[in-house]
Parts: sequence; structure tokens; C-alpha cells
Amino acid sequence: MFHNRERPEERPLAAATGRGFPTTDCPVTGRRAPSSFATRFSLRGGLAAAFLALCAGVAVGDPGLKWGPLAPEPPAAMVPAADDLAARTATLVHQGRWSDVVSMCETAARKGTLAPVLVQRYDLAKLHCDIARRHAEPAFRRQLATLTEADARRVYAEVLARIASHHVDAPDFARLSARGRTAVEIALDDPTFAALHATQASPERRALYREQVARIVESRPVATQGEAETLGAWIARTAHSLLGVPPAVTMMEMAAAAVGGLDEYSSFLTTGQLDDLYAQIEGNFVGLGVELKAASDGLLVVHVIPGSPAERSGIRAGDHLVGVGGRSIGGMGVDEAAQLLQGPEGSLVTLAILRAPAPARAVTVRREHVDVPSIENARLLDPATGVAYLKLSSFQKTTAADLEATLRRLDATGMRSLVVDLRGNPGGLLSAAVDVADLFLERGLVVATRGRSPEEDFNYSAGRPGTWKMPLVVLIDGDSASSSEIFAGAIRDHGRGTLVGSRSYGKGSIQGIFPLESAGVGMRLTTAKFYSPRGLPYSRVGVEPDLAVHAAARPIDAAIARPAGDPALDAAVDVARRSVARSSVPPKPGPRATAVR
Repeated sequence: MFHNRERPEERPLAAATGRGFPTTDCPVTGRRAPSSFATRFSLRGGLAAAFLALCAGVAVGDPGLKWGPLAPEPPAAMVPAADDLAARTATLVHQGRWSDVVSMCETAARKGTLAPVLVQRYDLAKLHCDIARRHAEPAFRRQLATLTEADARRVYAEVLARIASHHVDAPDFARLSARGRTAVEIALDDPTFAALHATQASPERRALYREQVARIVESRPVATQGEAETLGAWIARTAHSLLGVPPAVTMMEMAAAAVGGLDEYSSFLTTGQLDDLYAQIEGNFVGLGVELKAASDGLLVVHVIPGSPAERSGIRAGDHLVGVGGRSIGGMGVDEAAQLLQGPEGSLVTLAILRAPAPARAVTVRREHVDVPSIENARLLDPATGVAYLKLSSFQKTTAADLEATLRRLDATGMRSLVVDLRGNPGGLLSAAVDVADLFLERGLVVATRGRSPEEDFNYSAGRPGTWKMPLVVLIDGDSASSSEIFAGAIRDHGRGTLVGSRSYGKGSIQGIFPLESAGVGMRLTTAKFYSPRGLPYSRVGVEPDLAVHAAARPIDAAIARPAGDPALDAAVDVARRSVARSSVPPKPGPRATAVR
């Protein structure tokens, strides 16, 4: 029987799972779409967690139940185009287009359908991209310049210790050490890294370095954390004596590679990335206020945050950002382009914006403090039947309280049923997903998390007073991930509402954010998996809608309530109308609903 803790106490930031949120978000520029995951916090917020399954023959929500996660179904068969993908990525590797390799393989890798022949190629591409991104960050370069070998060794030791104690799977230290050595080799080939740190790395010295490393590895097999630390120190000393690479630099590369080699969602975080993640959790940052994703000519504006500097400057969803500060960003990775968009509050940046068919135009935007709303476009869609609508764009610290206030405003306008739009919602805090679900569920399990460490095993249940009882319809799509799936899965398993749209992303693991004491950096670490109240897995499975609606594409601008050509929303409204006709339950919660959430 799993230990059941309904509301775990908050823990200090550095404890256990730390702080977390969708890792693909880039709050300096807005957010990057779409892949994401919720994270668990000391504020227990987050992305993934392992959920409990209900034993056969017991009703959901009953107290004192024995729960166990159900075995996931086997992954879907490999896509038939695997051979074509292998050929295309081979060409990209030859051209050094590593970010394109990652883009082409990432979704299949995260869903477990990447062909085995491509796994190593994809991992090499990730190493190339991670190294280029870190060493393009000025703050990280300055940090390396002052980092001592002793501090870097402590970082490496702490990284390995965290992996040993908290990663969802038992670590293979030999594999992680080998990935670190590969990372150092790749870094030596990176022009920026070599110019900064490897000025003595001639071809002859590189060959000698490889020979010595091979002899060291042969004489020092790795099976434990301590052996990995010792071998890392030997590699760092060898790189320093033969290539001039500071030992601290080598140790940091090996630490970063170890974290990045664990799974698709664990990663090393520079100070800048760590700060960005925390800003995303808080729901505010200094930037322009746009959500971006990669495009062939630069970056595509997926969403513009209402009230942001970008919106006031006339930038719209669907625009293409093709230049920053007079520099073309075509072919540039999202992370590299994001560096160009960063800057202090109050500073100006000139963007080249392309809105077809017109030519590109220059737009100057001031970087400002931006509050990211997690609830958008709340309104009564059909006053005659009382069908209300709102879009939940993320799960942040204040989302449940903001939603409670929004529901009261909608109730005052005549709401009798509600459509909650989770399409494109990448997730956020696990605690926020639980609190939002608690607004609509009277009692019972919302989600269960299970990890290798007992500290990660929790049951999160509803039961606070004040439940909204109106008929509920939830819109999901392939970009609804993590915390979105927690909410949708709980609504499904409790029979509380109807899910409409297409199968969700399938992000079923929790990432904890761990600041590392010695260098101001951090790590995002997968610590657990989560399951629905009935014990159904989310990872690589997702949530199936009750009513499947396959649209050509979801609207790119979420600020439009009911755009033409949105069959999923049309279907959801129809379901809501029928639910109103069948229901005689008032939507508002009882008089006990006075506590601030």
C-alpha cells in the first residue's frame, strides 16, 4: 500500500525536488512552444509525477484505498518514415546543422518512437546544441572564468549525488561518464569553446589527449559515483596539461553532460536558464512578451501576451521575427536568438518583423516587466444558454486563485456551463494543477506521483470546501502537456466533465529544479512519474478525449474566443449546451467557499 499524503508540507528550495516548471519555456522572450512538462516543487509544483491507480472494484475518491500504478501499454510502432528520417538527418549532420537534427527527432524521442539507428545521432546533436548554447551565454562565460577547480569538482560531485538519490531511474555511472568524455571532445570542436578554453589544442595534441584518456579509462573502470568523480578529475587534469583547458571547464562540461544524458527532460541549467525558469513559475519576467518557436526564416510568433510591450508595438501572432538589432536570425536556434532578445529593463531592441505578403519592417520594442496571465479571454460565449469559456494558458502559482475570481465574475454574468480550453497549454506547477482540479472536484485523488526515492511518492487529493458544480467541458490537443494532462485526467477519471479535441502530448514525469551551491548553476532532474486517479499512465500515452475532433490546426492566436474554423471549440460548445439542458445543479459553490485559494 502506497503512503498517502494529501497535502505535503512545503519544503525549502534546495530540498528534495526544489522548484520547477515547463523546461522549454523561455520567459525572457515570452514562452517557447510547445513541448513542456509540469514540475514538482518544494512548492510541490510541477510537471510530472507518478500517479496512483485504483484497485479493481473500488470507487474513485473513497478514503483508505490501496492504489498501484497500472502498466502502460507498449509504445506505438515506429513510424514508417524511419529510413527517410535517417537519411535526412545524416545529411544535416554532414552539414553541421545540429539544431535541425534535434528538431526533427525530439518529438519521436520523447514519445519513445525514435528508431534505434537515430538514438545516438540525436544524442550527439543534443550535446552539440547544449554546448553551443551554454558558451554563447556571456554570463556563463564570465562564471567559468572565475570558477576554481575545487568548486567545479564540487559541482560534479553534487550533480552525481543528486542523480544517485533522486533520479527516477537507477543511474548508470559508466554511461554518464562516457557521455561526459564525448561532450569534452565535441566542445573541443566548437569554435567558440576552443577559442576561449583550448588554445593549445593542435591536431597532434588532440591525438595525444585521446590516447591518454583511452589508457586512463581502461585502467579505471567506472561503476560507482566515487569512481566517476575520480575519473572526471583525471580527464580534467589531462585536458589541462595537454590542451590548456582549465580543469574547472572540463568538469563543468562533464557535469552538464551527465544530467543531459539521463532522459529527455533532465538538463543542466546555467544561471540565466535557472533565473528564467523561476520567472516562468512566478508568472512575470523582463522582456518583450511574445511566445516564439523556430521557423525556417527565423522565429514564428505563436502568441503575444496581452498588455505586453510586443502587443503595444503592433506585433501579432503569426508574424515572423527575421532579424534582431540589424542581424538576420534565419537558421539560428531559438536559444541563440533568445540571447539577442535579452536585455535590461527599459532598454530598446529593434526587430525585423515579416507579415506576408508585405516586406519586413523594423519595429522598436522596449523591454519591460511583463506579467504572464494564466487565464485569458474569459467570457460568456452563449448568453442564451449560459455557456462560458476561458483559456488556461499555463499553471502558475496564482492560477487557482485567479481562476476562482474569474469563475465568480462569469457566474455573475449568467454562467451555467463552462468550457476550459487547455489547447497549447504546456503545463506548469503540479500544485497548481491539483488546486485547479480541486475547484471542480468535491473529493478524491487528483494525481499520484511515484519515484525511486520514497520522498517522491505522494497522493494529491481534492477535498477543500467550495466546489463549482456547473457542467464542464475541457478542450485538449497534442500540445496540452503535463499539468494540463493532470487536470484533464482527473476530470475524466472522476466523470466530472467531457473532454473534447485530440489526444494530449503524453508528458508523464516530474522534474525538480535543484540549485547547485558551488557555482550558481542548477539542474532539472526527473524525479518521478505521475498517474491518473485510476492509475493510468500519462507518459508517452497522453489523455484521450471523450469526443475526438481532428482540426487541421488550432488557432494560432488564443486571444480570439471563437475563431472561424475551430471545429473543436464548436463541438465543445455544443456539448456544453446539451449539458445545460440536462442539468439542474446551480454552478456556484456552497456558502463555505470563502477561503482564498
